[in-house]
Amino acid sequence: MMSVHALLLPELDDLIMRGSPQRQAKILERVTAFFLGGASSFNEHHIQVFDLVLARLIDRIDSKARTRLSSRLAPLGNPPVEAVRRLARDDSIAVAAPVLKRAARLSETDLIDIIATKSQGHLLAISARPGLAERVTDGLLQRGNQEVLRCLADNRAARFSDDGFCFLVERAKTDGILAEKTLLRGDIPPRLFHELLLTATDAVQRQLLASGVPDRQSAIRPTSARESNARSARAAPADYSRAQRRITALQDKVIFDEGLLAGIAASIDYEHTIAALASLCVVPIEVVDRLMRAERPDPVLILCKSAGLGWATAEAIIKRRPGSTEISSQDLGTARVDFDLLCPIAAQRIVRFWQVRPADKRQTTDGRRA
Repeated sequence: MMSVHALLLPELDDLIMRGSPQRQAKILERVTAFFLGGASSFNEHHIQVFDLVLARLIDRIDSKARTRLSSRLAPLGNPPVEAVRRLARDDSIAVAAPVLKRAARLSETDLIDIIATKSQGHLLAISARPGLAERVTDGLLQRGNQEVLRCLADNRAARFSDDGFCFLVERAKTDGILAEKTLLRGDIPPRLFHELLLTATDAVQRQLLASGVPDRQSAIRPTSARESNARSARAAPADYSRAQRRITALQDKVIFDEGLLAGIAASIDYEHTIAALASLCVVPIEVVDRLMRAERPDPVLILCKSAGLGWATAEAIIKRRPGSTEISSQDLGTARVDFDLLCPIAAQRIVRFWQVRPADKRQTTDGRRA
């Protein structure tokens, strides 16, 4: 078998420098095949020798050959470092993408430099790379376009800094697809999950309801978060203290169940309905109030499904929402279908985030902000 040291022969270097393109392509093929055949057994010194040869050849071979080399080196656990770096920085995304997506030995510094200087195609390839560190995702978030951010949010192995998650959530408020991908991440902080879900009510909540049901995607109607916020801001905050006291007193006397809640929603005022629903779902009353004022009834469906309530009770609560006199039978029918499709486990997961007050409202026992 050919010795690794044979690669150091002056004749080889001369062939690389002065050989024809066809000759250089043949040398590349033989060197690459030799390396791939023994990569698992080569030590670092051997790999450095191959690196010297491949790095010289990369500058002289055509794009098609570089693309093939990139694809062959990308899966290796110990590829030649300099060769991989040169391929990753190639202006041709066809050449760069394979190593950017998966090749080992590209450092954080390498990736950050490529993010700062190369195309969105390069950024998109990096965003799919497993095990991305926070410094890298911060760079992608700052410079990446919509496609890059969506791919990055979909990358469950990517790690985000606190600032990175804040940036991602802000961008997701106006991008329903990005919002859905962001909310499905298991590592999103509860406070930001809560904020995104409440701020982008139609663009987010309806997509969560319809997720996994492709034939209902056409029913998703994005709504301006700004308009939704403006409506909430115009609504004067209700005083629930009296209603809360009455509901608490009622709980002390009777079993508080679905039947009682349905009766309250059907025959008593809005404030008592809110207080009763908040008590049954163990969600802060101000959160329930905001959810009830959302343009669509989806948050109410989620609350009711999480508590195991039936459609009749959910319908009675929906009809208590501000502006409910305008709800049509068609809208109620759509809400009924959505309610039936909603998974109880998914609803309970969302409600668990609603049960936690925003961090800026929590205080420590000595009165300081948590």
